[in-house]
Amino acid sequence: MTRSGADHIERLVLDTSAYSRLRVGHEAVMSMVATADSVLMPVIALGELDAAFELGSRAAENRMALSEFLAEPFVSVLDATRSVARRYGETFVKLRRAGTPIPTNDVWIAAMTLDCGGRLLTFDRDFERIEGLPRVILV
Repeated sequence: MTRSGADHIERLVLDTSAYSRLRVGHEAVMSMVATADSVLMPVIALGELDAAFELGSRAAENRMALSEFLAEPFVSVLDATRSVARRYGETFVKLRRAGTPIPTNDVWIAAMTLDCGGRLLTFDRDFERIEGLPRVILV
């Protein structure tokens, strides 16, 4: 993957939908990944991908591609930490009190993004409900 300096992004967090589009060569996703200093994959998204791989017909091929991507020097995995858990709790409560809950895994992904100071790349509009979450939502 060629990396360039245009439209610099320091920490780009990919959710499941963004990684899936990257795999099929989505131009906007590929461009954003190429401009990021680092690309971060939440461990929650990895779980969602593993589930999808198991349900699909090309599990081994998909796992190999993911392993190769994760081995890139500019890619890291975001783990759940105590700090992330605290952000999860705060975000969950804000959404619930506002009457705008979103899927639990999305709250975790948002918490990880907020905690690492990253910008989330997604195709999921549920993330619009989270105030203060740096994000790019593609359609």
